[in-house]
Amino acid sequence: MNPTDYSLFRYMGARGVTRPLAVGACMAFIGMTISTTIPRMPLHRRGLALFFACLIADVFAPGANPQRFPPAASGARTLLLPRRIVSGERATLAVLDVNGRLTPGVTVNFSNGDRLTTDATGRALFVAPLNPGVIYGSISGRTERVATAILSPSEAASTSIEVSSAPRVASLTDRAELFGRGFCGDADSNQVTIAGQPAIVLASSPTALVVLPSPDLQPGSATVEVSCAKRQSPPFSITFVGLNLEADSSPLKPGEHRAVTVRVRGTTAKIALDARNLSPEIAELSGGNPVRAMSSGGAENFARFEVVGQKNGSFLISIRLVPSLDRPLP
Repeated sequence: MNPTDYSLFRYMGARGVTRPLAVGACMAFIGMTISTTIPRMPLHRRGLALFFACLIADVFAPGANPQRFPPAASGARTLLLPRRIVSGERATLAVLDVNGRLTPGVTVNFSNGDRLTTDATGRALFVAPLNPGVIYGSISGRTERVATAILSPSEAASTSIEVSSAPRVASLTDRAELFGRGFCGDADSNQVTIAGQPAIVLASSPTALVVLPSPDLQPGSATVEVSCAKRQSPPFSITFVGLNLEADSSPLKPGEHRAVTVRVRGTTAKIALDARNLSPEIAELSGGNPVRAMSSGGAENFARFEVVGQKNGSFLISIRLVPSLDRPLP
């Protein structure tokens, strides 16, 4: 798991407050260096602004102008690169800052020596290298790398949109990955609707999409449809869940044990959750770092984690749904 995959959560409110979680997921890969160049291309599309606060996600509509006060490029932390791209075809990447905001002006370096810079929307459109294989991308100044597989055109050829895998369960405030064929490499040329509501396509290629649901989406099963260039996928279903945090948000004291409970809304099934401690100098996450736990399932669906204070202060922890990809169901 890429260590930049996690959005931040700070406990700084009244005791016993229940708050929705804003979570983020990216992708982890293995790969090798490819020497083909990556031509840079401007992203001449509508602006989009996306901001994740510490505990709640606020999403501005895709038709909005670029952010009035964009985050500094120095705060860039997460590179969203489609897990699969197609040789010689367009693809779109995105960069988020430490708070989950799309970040303009960030230099992204590729393992073959090429580089590009995110535009005012925090994204960048590029053409995939010609030689099939695997290539790494990384945010300039950071050591974490994300890899993407370069497929040959024959592997991705399709006259229709085919969704081959999608998460069975996804978070309302998390990014979801869809895989298949026939998508558009220009993110804004894809139209994705979830329960009839437009979703934001953050990153894309002809074979992969990284999608964020509408903030108005409700928990439960939802029909998803994907269209591009007058082609449309058959509808399929994903169960979207809400994750609500219950924790004493007062400053943690040395030696204090504190429970962190995550309530799951939208499904009675057991789901896997990952917790990662982002302030180990303040608190220790019992069981290691990260820790995975299964929710209880049932009507009162929840998972519980514990932290132990190391010294006085406010601690940060991230909790995310562990995605499980499968063939989509109607």
